[in-house]
Amino acid sequence: MSGSRSMALHTKMLIGFVVGLGSGLFVHWLNGGNAEWVQWLTTWITQPIGSVFLRLLFMLVIPLLFSALVVGIAEMGDIRSLGRVGWKTLAYTVVVSSIAVVIGITLVNLFKPGAGVDPAVAQQLLSDASEKAQTIVASSAMQGSGIDMILNIVPTNIIRAAADNDILAVMFFALFFGIGIVLTRSPMAMKTKEVIEGVFEISMTLIHLVIRFAPYAVACLVFNLSAVFGWELLQKLAGYVGVALLAMAIHFFIVYSVSVRWLGGMSPLKFFRGSQEAIVMAFSTASSNATLPTALMVAEEELKLPKRISRFVLTIGATANQNGTALFEGVTVLFLAQFFNIDLSLTQQVVVMLVCILGGIGTAGVPAGSLPVIALICGMVGVPPEGIGLILGVDRFLDMCRTTLNVTGDLAAAVVVSNGAEDPDNPPKTG
Repeated sequence: MSGSRSMALHTKMLIGFVVGLGSGLFVHWLNGGNAEWVQWLTTWITQPIGSVFLRLLFMLVIPLLFSALVVGIAEMGDIRSLGRVGWKTLAYTVVVSSIAVVIGITLVNLFKPGAGVDPAVAQQLLSDASEKAQTIVASSAMQGSGIDMILNIVPTNIIRAAADNDILAVMFFALFFGIGIVLTRSPMAMKTKEVIEGVFEISMTLIHLVIRFAPYAVACLVFNLSAVFGWELLQKLAGYVGVALLAMAIHFFIVYSVSVRWLGGMSPLKFFRGSQEAIVMAFSTASSNATLPTALMVAEEELKLPKRISRFVLTIGATANQNGTALFEGVTVLFLAQFFNIDLSLTQQVVVMLVCILGGIGTAGVPAGSLPVIALICGMVGVPPEGIGLILGVDRFLDMCRTTLNVTGDLAAAVVVSNGAEDPDNPPKTG
């Protein structure tokens, strides 16, 4: 039996990542990634393969997210049970996201990475990426702010919201629909729940098929990144990247370990070992939404968490519990303030922290989804929003890192919320 066992999926994805990175860096070193054959390869081979993989995942995200959230709420059994899980999830999200932002802002104030950036290099990067930066700034203006952001969570047309990939609106409708099933104790309501549960099971089956393609897609996605850009931009912004990575590492290894041990009753070693497949997927795709199917699978099959709770927490967390995004936004805004010699007062930094926490809740779980929020925050505190052009060259790598933090944080939240919960079909096992 052991001889016929195939290689683990996360191992295949790691191999794909190493192969893609190594070959991409070699190509970049060989000719800077600008040779005609490299352009042909990335345009017609590696980019389409990576895009098809991501499209397949995103194609399944809406039905999976909707069905998982509805079923997760419906299985709560009663509104009081739903309320306990909901409030526990919300409290954990706010506290841990606050800790993440505090860590990031403290390290930026301590190391001041913006002060060490060569103004000429930064100006060149800003000039090169000005068009893309202006597009992002424009998109942030279209999203609205304040009460408009809250009102937009409630969809006027759920079909249009799904077509526009408005994840928060779809989640609100799923939440409302699930509560309706809980309140409607009739045979037809139970049949409706069974149908939606069938949609969830079908979506998970399709996800398993798509995931088999992941190692090859990962190799292509990483090759595209490293072949074109290499490590040049990363080196120019080493101080900024270093602070961001240090803050993320502290939150990842220390805060999450303490959370799952003392609040979740699970061994950190068991948690990280069981979560490694979702961690690799998050790092490779840079998308919380694309990683959601893998996270759901890991929570149920590896961490052995109660299905009704893990489905609720993870689907909510894919958009609402983004610790890495909140941390990244705080670090980036303060870095840009330092670069432009804008001295933010303590009060302004507290405002940045609060908005980053809310931004982590409302940011789209897709690659580069936090950039419009950063532009919005910069405008609020007097930092030129166009400054985000400085970080575009290294954002993809940091996006991969903060997405890893987001997804791991969702799983940690599921462990904490599941602690003490009873599930007769799948009782939680603590280490």
